[in-house]
Amino acid sequence: MESEMGKTANEAVQQAGYGGDEARWAAVRQRDAGADGVFWYSVRSTGVYCRPSCAARPALSKNVAFHDSRAEAEAAGFRPCLRCKPDQPPLAERQAALVAQACRLIDAAEEAPDLDSLAAAVGVSRFYFHRMFKAVTGITPKAYANAQRARRMQAGLAGQASVTEAIYASGFNSSGRFYAQSPGVLGMTPSAFRAGGKGAQIRFAIAACSLGAILVASTEQGICAILIDDDPDFLVRDLQDRFPEAELIGAEPEYERVVSRVVGLVERPEIGLDLPLDVRGTAFQQRVWQVLREIPAGRTVSYAELAQLVGSPKGARAVAGACAANALAVAIPCHRVVRNDGTISGYRWGVDRKAALLNREREAGK
Repeated sequence: MESEMGKTANEAVQQAGYGGDEARWAAVRQRDAGADGVFWYSVRSTGVYCRPSCAARPALSKNVAFHDSRAEAEAAGFRPCLRCKPDQPPLAERQAALVAQACRLIDAAEEAPDLDSLAAAVGVSRFYFHRMFKAVTGITPKAYANAQRARRMQAGLAGQASVTEAIYASGFNSSGRFYAQSPGVLGMTPSAFRAGGKGAQIRFAIAACSLGAILVASTEQGICAILIDDDPDFLVRDLQDRFPEAELIGAEPEYERVVSRVVGLVERPEIGLDLPLDVRGTAFQQRVWQVLREIPAGRTVSYAELAQLVGSPKGARAVAGACAANALAVAIPCHRVVRNDGTISGYRWGVDRKAALLNREREAGK
């Protein structure tokens, strides 16, 4: 078993590009976090061993030795560095665990805990906690708490006997704060939302574009859906499923002009879209969607790069989920996100349409 484990470790080292002392020393000099867990290094002058990413000042190369495991470094008489803590899980993993603990506290609390309480609960300073939480999740603790309260608001309106009960079940300590936030979260009054959107008016129209049929719909707050499919009837059914009790108003000549502007965006993406968007989602989704709108036509980014832009470098999977949740085709250009190797991945409205949009944008930029 030991020989098999050693072989696997050696193969991992070779694959990661850290098979020689020269490559390992370069990784230490660069504080390369990608080398963490692949090898460790010890410093003879201090008697400690570290991760390659350790933030301590690099030692002289003549005092440094490399080890394939922590056990090997400790067997050679070296103790763990107190700064990078190589005998503990990686910093990112420890931070993620603390953030997960804080999220559970927020989820379980009737009222959102304040920043000092959360920081004390996970054992770090107020400043460090705020910075760590945002680095891991891409949003602030307050934004996360507000998003959780918004979800409780929606669930409460659906499950409570009255709006008043839903107010307090959602974690609001006053009806005024609840009603102040409800339009942005629900897009309508709480009573209308609780009745399945009854009384809300949504204008929509369907047009043809080079990608198929396109449906555009708006509330008073702005565009709430841009849907694309080959079947116009399917688009209408999709809209009805999204807003089952709302009054859907179609075939208005004035609204056709709104649709024509969206179609123009599909055909000529370089012109941009300045229509107001009624965009609702979790705080993290909204952050991703805002960054997507800042990606210029003709440019693509990978999911990992998008995660970096959002401020959550470890959140590639989360940003992919936010892209998948986007219901505003083209206006929020999730088609500009590709795999790390540049190939086209899944798209809510079909990979062929995604490829067509990207080709059109590249041609327009020439």
